[in-house]
Amino acid sequence: MRNRYLYITLLTMLGFSAEATAQVLQNAPQLVVNITVNQLRTDLLETYVPFYTQDGLKRLMEQGMMFPYAHYDFTPVDATSASASLQTGTTPYYHGVTGAEWLNRTTLRPQHILEDQGQKLSPSQLMTSTLGDELKIATKGQGKVLSFATSAACAILSAGHAADGAVWIEKGKWQQSPYYKPANQWLNWYANQYLPTNDNNRSITDLVIKSVEQLGLGNDDQPDLLCVNYDLQPDMVGYQLMDRNIAALVKGILGRIPQERVLFVLTGATTTEEEQESENERYHIPTGKVYINRSANLLNMYLGAMYGSAQYVETYYKNQIFLNKKVIEQKNLKRTEVLQLAQDFLSQLSGICQVYTSYQLQTSDSEALRLIRNGYHKEKCGDLIVEVNPGWQLVNEETHQQTTSRANVIPFPIILFGSNIQAQRVQTAVTAERVAPTIARAIRIRAPNACKTEPLF
Repeated sequence: MRNRYLYITLLTMLGFSAEATAQVLQNAPQLVVNITVNQLRTDLLETYVPFYTQDGLKRLMEQGMMFPYAHYDFTPVDATSASASLQTGTTPYYHGVTGAEWLNRTTLRPQHILEDQGQKLSPSQLMTSTLGDELKIATKGQGKVLSFATSAACAILSAGHAADGAVWIEKGKWQQSPYYKPANQWLNWYANQYLPTNDNNRSITDLVIKSVEQLGLGNDDQPDLLCVNYDLQPDMVGYQLMDRNIAALVKGILGRIPQERVLFVLTGATTTEEEQESENERYHIPTGKVYINRSANLLNMYLGAMYGSAQYVETYYKNQIFLNKKVIEQKNLKRTEVLQLAQDFLSQLSGICQVYTSYQLQTSDSEALRLIRNGYHKEKCGDLIVEVNPGWQLVNEETHQQTTSRANVIPFPIILFGSNIQAQRVQTAVTAERVAPTIARAIRIRAPNACKTEPLF
């Protein structure tokens, strides 16, 4: 009799366990709409609230979980490195996307981040798995992953390696990469049949909604992922237009799928360099110019005086200086010693705030170096990273490129809405790399393979 009661108790417990498991799986969203808005800023987002409709940005801000003080844990940041970091949950130090272009040390020429040996646009330079890749692995390819953007880099880097399709707008047409095989050919047909309107953001919104309907996204037991990338004009009109786009997107998707089955995630991709030289001069803010080509030539002369005449500096690119490794080896010089001498010399030049060496960035765990180290990648960056004073310009007289340094962080929001998310405003500052593990946890899959950050909740 005792064994019989034990058997009944065990069956009851298993029943409760099965019911609880079913409830957990039921609560997981079946569609994630991961929205990135380039140049979205928290201060401007909140400034223009009175001009929003009730169904767009205001709805997400009031009914979603909002983290208003988000930032990227590396520098410098552009739309491409931001897209890669959001989808991988890590920084350029691991995922390898330091910007739209990088200097190929073999050819000594700038190379676009999407360029590969097959001369087709691909995510081959993205060194880690993405959220979409992990979803494909977890669902054995059944979960759909699609990416839509106003640029090829944002579309492809958001899509990852294993997506069903990536679509972007270029020269007034929908574009795709042959790297991906479009889901059931409908996306390919649409891209060839229709042209985007003059409003790129609205064209993307309309295509996303049509894709949800035509491809049956969010309607089965396998989670699907949509990556949507918008461009934002940073003024009142731009935020009003973005509000209407978000309203149309949310309304269009929730008109087809119940809200508890959809998780909307809204984030920003603010760049670290926005100031113009004229503004600094107009308002008497200290400024100046550092010429990277002149600095590199002076460094080469200095090293020549120390070690004998030779071409010690191989080239320079943006704020990076590349040393000639062959010359250093031929002269039997210690690389660390040369780097230290170069660092000490450049640091004394007017307008240069700090110089970092590749050895220093690869071996030091100093908290003071965190942002620079996280934005560095050993295969994509030079031997010396030059940081100029805030407000100063870094100029390359040969390419006519110039950027203005800005050291402070420009916060943007992370907002999660739908899928039983409770309205909440979290004042704690967070990093954008935590978006990927948060989504992974929500849909019950592994975080990307280089992600070391914890979910937001």
